[in-house]
Amino acid sequence: MDRQVSLSRTETFSFINPWIRYFLFFFSFLFWIFSLLIVAIGVYAKVQKATDAVRDTFLIDPAVILIVVGVVMFFITFCGCIGALRENIRLLKIFSFSLTLVFLNQMAIAILGFFYSDQTRDALGKFVKKAIVHYRDDLDLQNLMDYIQQQFKCCGWNNYTDWSWNLYFNCSQSNPSTERCAVPFSCCTPLPGETVINTMCGFGVQTQNSLDATKSIYPVGCSDRAVVWIESHLLFVGALALGLALPQIAGIVLSQILISEIRKEIRSVF
Repeated sequence: MDRQVSLSRTETFSFINPWIRYFLFFFSFLFWIFSLLIVAIGVYAKVQKATDAVRDTFLIDPAVILIVVGVVMFFITFCGCIGALRENIRLLKIFSFSLTLVFLNQMAIAILGFFYSDQTRDALGKFVKKAIVHYRDDLDLQNLMDYIQQQFKCCGWNNYTDWSWNLYFNCSQSNPSTERCAVPFSCCTPLPGETVINTMCGFGVQTQNSLDATKSIYPVGCSDRAVVWIESHLLFVGALALGLALPQIAGIVLSQILISEIRKEIRSVF
């Protein structure tokens, strides 16, 4: 009788912890669904655009960025889902390696951004300059720039005259555009009780000096505003970084534990 009980326990015993296995599966599954949602939003935004003739905006197109991020997330989380469900060591290794690679890249970018702040600022400046140049060519890019300027209460990258980089807002005498020497409405300071946005509030502002321009727009560039915002929201930035890092670390640790348990299970069989 004791021998039969012992054999029964041996047959039912497993080195694989079901809690770890199913937690990793549901963890990956949630992010897998989220990645599909991101891809769907990106594809929808891309399809809804009337024209997309400007190739130079491809790498800064918010829709393209969403699609790329979503596809990468889909691949990683798919490996985690199937690897945990099927106890597949190869897929779990791919999942763990991919998460580790993403995490290390994020760490490297954060460290380099901190120690090489001037170079990082210049790189961001090139990105914003390209966004300003193609402001009227891409609706998503236009909405993104307007959102940034309204949230940070800024105008341009260095100052409001940066909008001369744009063909329509360029302040040269040869520019036939009706928006010559203007800035977008997102640069304007809102008036008390204003319910309808005055899209012409920034017309002719580039011809004014900084003191006069302050009466109607935010003359400070987004570069300085971003630095001030980060310095005054260090706790939030730290919490955001931690929130991004913890799921990745959890996925790496759980996948490595599950791989170790699967190997023990295989050795016990043979």
